[in-house]
Amino acid sequence: MDINTVLSALANPVRLDILTWLKEPERHFPAQKELAPPGGICVSHIREKAGLSQPTISLYLSTLSRAGLVSSQRVGQWTYYRYERERAEIFLDSLTERLKVKTAP
Repeated sequence: MDINTVLSALANPVRLDILTWLKEPERHFPAQKELAPPGGICVSHIREKAGLSQPTISLYLSTLSRAGLVSSQRVGQWTYYRYERERAEIFLDSLTERLKVKTAP
């Protein structure tokens, strides 16, 4: 995982909001269709909540996906995005390790 790619993805406040919403989808979005993957949120719901255009949301989700923080799954004509908790935790651990001050024994 490239820490700089993740930091760049999180530097945009709307992308950070999207990630926060996807972390707790049941709190931020309506129930999804029966065929939705577990934890997946339809891109149209994300667009609606963010209040931005479809191309902008697609670009933001693509950026988060390249950073490894979300994954997508296509079901019929809908695309669902899901928070990748494990990848986020790896990033946080890596960042903590890089910034941690090591004391001499």
